[in-house]
Amino acid sequence: MAITNMEIENGVQETRQNKLSTDDSKKSFIAKWWLLLLNIACTATGTIGGPLLLRLYFNHGGNRKWLPGWLQTVGFPMHVIPIAILYSRRTRGVKFFASPKLLLCAAVIGVFTGLDNFMYTLGLSYLPVSTSSLLLATQLAFTAFFSFIIARQKFTPFSINAVVLMTLGAIVLGLRSAGDRPAGVTGAEYMLGFILTIGSAGLLGFLLPVTEVTYAKATKAITYSIVLQFQFCLALFATIFCTIGMFINKDIGAIPREASKFGLGPTKYYLLLASSAVVWQLMFLGIMGTIFCKSSLFAGVVNATLLPITQIAGVIVYQEKFTGEKGMALALSTWGFISYFYGAYKDSKTQTAKEVEADK
Repeated sequence: MAITNMEIENGVQETRQNKLSTDDSKKSFIAKWWLLLLNIACTATGTIGGPLLLRLYFNHGGNRKWLPGWLQTVGFPMHVIPIAILYSRRTRGVKFFASPKLLLCAAVIGVFTGLDNFMYTLGLSYLPVSTSSLLLATQLAFTAFFSFIIARQKFTPFSINAVVLMTLGAIVLGLRSAGDRPAGVTGAEYMLGFILTIGSAGLLGFLLPVTEVTYAKATKAITYSIVLQFQFCLALFATIFCTIGMFINKDIGAIPREASKFGLGPTKYYLLLASSAVVWQLMFLGIMGTIFCKSSLFAGVVNATLLPITQIAGVIVYQEKFTGEKGMALALSTWGFISYFYGAYKDSKTQTAKEVEADK
């Protein structure tokens, strides 16, 4: 049967459309992974740098309890810049702003985040950076549990392997954690630091899947601009929560007096506060973005992977002990992260291939 020119043109046009669809899917896949890597970099900056700056604050005379927690979210106004840039480039006809219901959820999560920040910073005031990071690594187990209960997270051999390896790393580190109590810290304070840090890890492990479910049940598609707005609102209410605590504890009036007595001088004191606010906000932004790109469990895996690196940083900067147990924990955590990351990458490629096949 003869093939007409119209049939040939239709076939060529269909082939071009399929090719364009495949190219768009590949570009979308690459862009998503670049965005994920950017968020991981932000998370790493805060997860590693934040505790080191806090420890510097406590080591040189800082003793306020609410101020360090307040610093973890007070940098939220910096989100206005990327939000304004995205707003100026928005597509016409597309709703840019987050819904009031989503922002209300962000406000509630923000209050609990403020509580989590307070528990973590108070615990760190009684613990070395390395030990605090060890205890905070337990958040991965909490995240895995709550992700299964709340977010109905499906586990794969890669994710199970990652959780097991990182949990083992935390257990190995816990074998010799009693001999690194900082000078001037009593046994009761050291134990309180343990309890508060584990409680902070559990609360964080709960908030990550809650955030994922909040994204999933939103009435409109979640874009990165909405993630920024969500984080802005979350950090705002976390800051308000800690500000109330600062007023009650009279931290605000004590800042000038503490600056004058700070071991590194008033100028470096205020510089330390400002840099802490920026670094911590990068971490929270990175976590929210990682949940947006992948899942709450993946965000927990990234955070748990960075904690042994934080321990090494504490050893290098503050001459804390680095034992064989810490080295083994670092190896287990790195192995677990590579396992999970490789599994996530394979799943993304498979999903992209299915989408391309469906478009043909």
